[in-house]
Amino acid sequence: MIETGVSIPRAVFAFNSANVEGWALYMEAVMKPYEPLDGQLFALDARMFRAARAFLDPMLNLGLLKPDQAKDFLTQEVVLSEPFAAEEVDRYTFKEPGQATSYFYGYMKLRELRARTELALRGKFNQKAFHDFLLRQGLLAPELLEKAVANEFIRQYQ
Repeated sequence: MIETGVSIPRAVFAFNSANVEGWALYMEAVMKPYEPLDGQLFALDARMFRAARAFLDPMLNLGLLKPDQAKDFLTQEVVLSEPFAAEEVDRYTFKEPGQATSYFYGYMKLRELRARTELALRGKFNQKAFHDFLLRQGLLAPELLEKAVANEFIRQYQ
């Protein structure tokens, strides 16, 4: 980002899970069809793990699930080892509560932005140009990124 002219404050202060890990999760979904079959299987396994994080974290923090229940779910349904499951439960409840849901927020916002952009541009939508544009923006809050796409990217291709 810095090499393409993004300011250091934007790169540093907008560095959060919604922006960074949201982008990573989005790109994993974009790349999955191009992976070899064993890579796709691994991607699906990782997606299942992240999906479990997305609902276990808030359920634990809202008191809708007890830590032992979450640990049991992780070992039985997600097939994590006992120590890994215990570490995950600690993550949701003590170390980083809410973090697991923040990157899903970023991922969903990027998927929505792409869908709206594809609808606006129809046959003129270019995936590579769209992704290059997003990367040139640096780390922005989803609402600011949406404005940049609407005011610059979409207008450029309409």
